[in-house]
Amino acid sequence: MKTSYSADDVLFLLKDLSDADLEKDTLMREQLIQQGVHYSTMLPQEFQPSEAYIELFHRTLAQYSKRIAQNIATVAEMIVAHKAIDEVVLVSLARAGTPIGILIKRYLAQKYKRNVPHYTVSIIRGRGIDENAIRYITAQHRTAQLQFIDGWTGKGAITRELTASCERLRTQGIEIDDTLAVLADPGHCAKMYGTRDDFLIPSACLNSTVSGLVSRTVLNDDWIHDGDFHGAKYYAHLAEQDVSAYYIKEIAQHFASVASVDLTTEPVTWLGMKSVERIQQQFAIQHMNHIKPGVGETTRVLLRRIPWKILVNPAHDAELQHIYMLAEERGVPVEVYTDMSYSCCGLIKELV
Repeated sequence: MKTSYSADDVLFLLKDLSDADLEKDTLMREQLIQQGVHYSTMLPQEFQPSEAYIELFHRTLAQYSKRIAQNIATVAEMIVAHKAIDEVVLVSLARAGTPIGILIKRYLAQKYKRNVPHYTVSIIRGRGIDENAIRYITAQHRTAQLQFIDGWTGKGAITRELTASCERLRTQGIEIDDTLAVLADPGHCAKMYGTRDDFLIPSACLNSTVSGLVSRTVLNDDWIHDGDFHGAKYYAHLAEQDVSAYYIKEIAQHFASVASVDLTTEPVTWLGMKSVERIQQQFAIQHMNHIKPGVGETTRVLLRRIPWKILVNPAHDAELQHIYMLAEERGVPVEVYTDMSYSCCGLIKELV
């Protein structure tokens, strides 16, 4: 489908649903989700942040671009250490994985002079990865070593979903590695990561305007049929606000000056899930899906869900300025809570 990214950077394996009426307002969508309608059958109306918030995006991008470049270098070198660079195919998980995958691809081109294939596919919690997209990739690259990429981890739901999807594909004769590579792993559930710090990744601040003008992915039987890829919309009307290419450029310019990479990693402990279990118990939250830990997930709660409250660890205030700003704009209470491995956590309001 069409995106604002260059085709040299990534190929989106998604069905174009730009003409479909899929958006629901935030309250209606939240009510439907809590009544059991799957979130992937509809789309949120993308909340456009204030001018002050957009200014914060640019300020934090300038502040963190070099740090992110270093983290990209780290996770890219982990991929090189574990897979043959001439056989690797990057497979980003839409949407948060895509800019990270593009940056890894550009790092590998600059450092190793290799033009590594890169695709974006859909994975949906509770419904799995787009198997048609995986079959397409493996048919195009028969000796490929697929490397899945995402932006960050929260509770680790997508990590588990990816593992379950790959197990199903293996029963169909498609042998692929389910290892997920992420820029940031505050959930301590990914084997390959650039950092385990829970910090503000600027691409978490915005929606389609930092994601190639592509919506969240859709799996709705009215629009997606047998043999189709999962779907998404292209928001051409937001082209003037699009910073997708700018975001990539601002980070990639630092690749030439990144420091040497330490590939020492810590084991997967699911430390983040232990924090979530404590929060669920202490705040008497019925559904774990209403707990969205980490800077990236908390930002999403404030941008497109109905928040109940936001938990913050003041020790990480430097990472939380956009959280405070969004919470104030939306009138969401902020509560100090330090017994978690994350900088912050968003709690969704229970409506039904």
